[in-house]
Amino acid sequence: LKTDLEKYRINYDVWFRESLLHKNGEVTSAIERLRKNGYTYDEDGAVWLNCEKMGLEKNEVLVRQNGIPTYFAADIAYHINKLETRNFDLAINIWGADHHGHVARMKNALSAVGIDSGRLEIVLMQLVRLMQDGEIVRMSKRTGKAITLNDLLEDVSIDAARFFFNMRGAGSHLDFDLSLAKEQSNDNPVFYVQYAHARICGILSLLSEEGINVKPYAEIKPELLTDETELDLLKKLSDLPEEIRISAESLEPSKMTRYVMDLASAFHTFYNACRVNVEDEDLRDCRMKLIDCTRQVIAGVLNMLKITAPEKM
Repeated sequence: LKTDLEKYRINYDVWFRESLLHKNGEVTSAIERLRKNGYTYDEDGAVWLNCEKMGLEKNEVLVRQNGIPTYFAADIAYHINKLETRNFDLAINIWGADHHGHVARMKNALSAVGIDSGRLEIVLMQLVRLMQDGEIVRMSKRTGKAITLNDLLEDVSIDAARFFFNMRGAGSHLDFDLSLAKEQSNDNPVFYVQYAHARICGILSLLSEEGINVKPYAEIKPELLTDETELDLLKKLSDLPEEIRISAESLEPSKMTRYVMDLASAFHTFYNACRVNVEDEDLRDCRMKLIDCTRQVIAGVLNMLKITAPEKM
């Protein structure tokens, strides 16, 4: 898992082993805290969490008849460790949508041991369907079993995989189109965005070869930018801080993917309507500054998403 995730550009600062919770007695301690606070009962040789006392319908087993704690008990102990022992302000859990019924139980269990359940936020992720030529890809050709991330990265680039997975919000189902992810055309959204960046780099590079470089803001006349496509591009650039804020507060990184797609679209529209290297040097300098800002923002957002911003394509 560690190797595959690092290949996918995910590097965790800490890998926490569940075995530590059992070894250090933290699972037993969590169960005892629940018992002390009146939230457990014994029945049929097992220890149960009294979820009904919390206003929930179904009670949950904490310790099986054979004396082995359940995963749920270890999960409670882990959150105590994170929010109390290690004292994180906030824990954000990413769970599969099939665990939706577990959300209320986990939050109530934290309240039952005296921890503010508001310090735990849970993001439920919907399942992804892999599609090929309009049909669902059901299994790995190599293993005959479920398709792993490693399997997928044998077929599509890391950039495409990261971009496509982040095109939908957590609560939305995603159909991952393998054919489209490999396509080198403007129909492929990651290609479309990266091409915008590469195109800008190409324009600025050619002008630089002629001795024409991007000027500091103080040396240009931004009031010359009056074309509708120029103003639309400026407005889209100005949206960046708010887009970041909303994305962070809503725990929806997909908003940044959609933003950079819209920005690339605004740039391509501008480019098709307005020449950059015009005879009017003041207007040329303004347009160079405009596209250079666009280049920086596209590169910045792609970097947030750990997707490369190529200078040539």
